[in-house]
Formats: sequence, C-alpha cells, structure tokens
Amino acid sequence: MTTKDILSPYTKGNLQLNNRVIMSSLTRGRTTNQGLVPTDLHATYYAQRASAGLILTESAWVSKDAIGFINIPGIYTDEQVTGWKKVTEAVHSKGGKIFLQLSHSGSVSHADFFNGNKPKGPSAINPKEKTFTPQGFKDTETPEELTLQDIRNTIEDYRKASRNALKSGFDGIEIHAQIFTLIPQFLSSLTNQRTDEYGGTIENRSRILFEILDAAISVFGTDRVGIKFTPAFFSTGIIRPQEDTLSDYQYILGKLSNYDLAYVHIVAPGIDLSDTPLSSIKDDYFAFFRKHYSGTLMANGGFTLEKANTILVENNADLVSFGTYYIANPDLTDRFQNNWPLATADTDTYYQGGEQGYTDYHHYDSKKQSLP
Repeated sequence: MTTKDILSPYTKGNLQLNNRVIMSSLTRGRTTNQGLVPTDLHATYYAQRASAGLILTESAWVSKDAIGFINIPGIYTDEQVTGWKKVTEAVHSKGGKIFLQLSHSGSVSHADFFNGNKPKGPSAINPKEKTFTPQGFKDTETPEELTLQDIRNTIEDYRKASRNALKSGFDGIEIHAQIFTLIPQFLSSLTNQRTDEYGGTIENRSRILFEILDAAISVFGTDRVGIKFTPAFFSTGIIRPQEDTLSDYQYILGKLSNYDLAYVHIVAPGIDLSDTPLSSIKDDYFAFFRKHYSGTLMANGGFTLEKANTILVENNADLVSFGTYYIANPDLTDRFQNNWPLATADTDTYYQGGEQGYTDYHHYDSKKQSLP
C-alpha cells in the first residue's frame, strides 16, 4: 500500500480526476456582504486548493427561502453567478475541477431571515435546533408546513440553482442531504408527518430527494451530479437515526444505483454506534453502503492517509474526501505524495476571520524543511 492508491487518477463518464483526494465541502462563513456574493477572497481560497482531484464547495443557498445561517453564499442571483465565475475561473486556471454544493435549510432556520415570517418545513414540527441569525444564535421555531405548490417551487429552485451553477462554470454539483437540512427533514418521520405523497412510507418521504435529483440531472447530466448523506448524524434536536434508518437507506441506495451518478458521498459517524439503531454496522460502516450502492462511493470522516489508502484497497470506497486537513493544507496532495508534515488549523478562525485562517495557510517549503 502506497500513496499511489489515493493519488491515482479516477474516471467516471465525462468526469476525469487527477487523483482521489477530494476537498470536502466546508462552511467557512466568509460571505459577509448583504447579497451573499462570493468574492475575490473565495476565488483565492479555492484556487490555492486546486490540486485536489475535485473541490466540493461550501453550501450555497438555492433561493432566499433556503437561508438558515449567516454568511453563507447563494446561487440564485446574477450577482452571485458573477461571483462564483471568479471562483471557477481561478480553479480552472490552476488545472482543478470544482463542484458546487446546493443546500436548503427548511425548518432549521428562523423568522429573522424572512422579515418575521416563519420558515417552512415538511410538517409543522419544531426540529429543536439552533440557528445563527444576524441577531445571534437562536432556537428554531415551529415552521409552517410546505404546501404541494411550495414543494414544486422548491424543486424548481434547485433546477434554477443548477442552471446558475452551470452558468458559473462549475464542473458539476453536489446535493446537500446532510445533518438536519431540508432533505433529511423529509426523510425523518420525526419531522415529516405528512399524509400526502411526500409523507408516510420511505418511498413517499424520499420523493422530494429524487425529484430534486432529477431537476439537477436535467441540467448537468448524471455523471456531473453527486449527493452527500450523513446517515449516522445524531442531532442535538430531534433528527437522528431510528430503527428504520438502515432499511430506509437500503431503499434509497438501491434506487440511486439506477442513476449512475458522479458519486454518493457518505460521512462516517462521529460517535460509537454501539447502543444506537445503527449498532449492527458499527464495525463495517462503509461496507454497508458499498453493499447496497453499486456506483461510485466517496467516504468522508477523519481519514488519515493510511486509512484512506486502506478503504480504497478494501474496495469500500472509490474516493475519499478530506475536510479539516484542507483548511490548513492547501497543498494536501503534495504533502501526501512527499510524506511532508501537515499543518494544524486554527479552530478560532474556522467560521470567521477574513483572510486570517482562510487564505494565509501556505504551501510546504521543502527547502526550509519546516512548516510555514
């Protein structure tokens, strides 16, 4: 086993990656302007990391109605498209490839974002989370239930956002189906108690997921669309794995296997799964998803170089994404290739700080034989 495993190229349809080291989507909170427009700072940040096989951007809101956290960019206005063009051009000029992650907060938002109007979710059920508004951290509230027309509008928002991503020059998109956002809210029977075609059975609860996916594919095609899940996310609120979670994912993964997507992105658990509804897969977590999904599988969650190579050799993943490492190591692939030491990120600047803790991490200087 050598670094050639993680650094070997990967091809899927029209998507050709120079290596399997993927930069995971990372919220960084640098979009501090009123229009939520990416800036030159974003372009510099992503271009610094262009040696990744593929860059997955931070989340981008698909519409004004999707907002649920401060300082996160959007992809629903012409100004935002212009801002993102700077990012994609900068990355492409360095020979990199980049996907935009599309997101919607659903009920995990606050009236502060909507002129006093309540956010909307699958059902009028408070997810009991916290959200960061312009007025600070606040508890979520009981949302309004999305009407069928609201759902149709939301799916169309994803289609428009996909078109804007294409206009912006992105190589593809990743659908955010993580943690406690809109899609997981529909998947969970704790926050989705609808009695129409979007509630009840997993076939109904996952309907919006596949309709969003179809909308994105209508713009980019299957091999330029990925989707990211956190099946083992244990929320501080009410969204968390249940007894039917594994059977739900068997259904979802089986149906996704018919799509021939760019990839399905799975995040590892952050806790010991013993004494949880997922205890049966605690010792072979990623093997479960490999068993039930026949396409390209991307793994995420605390991987070292050695562990990344191991999961590839064991064939439980085809690609591995790295989050924390990429904050402080823009040249991560070079550090892996040459066994250079890794820099440590400043946790105080993860979500704030402008250039500090964002674009001021440097490439390793092997001549100095020390970290920058």
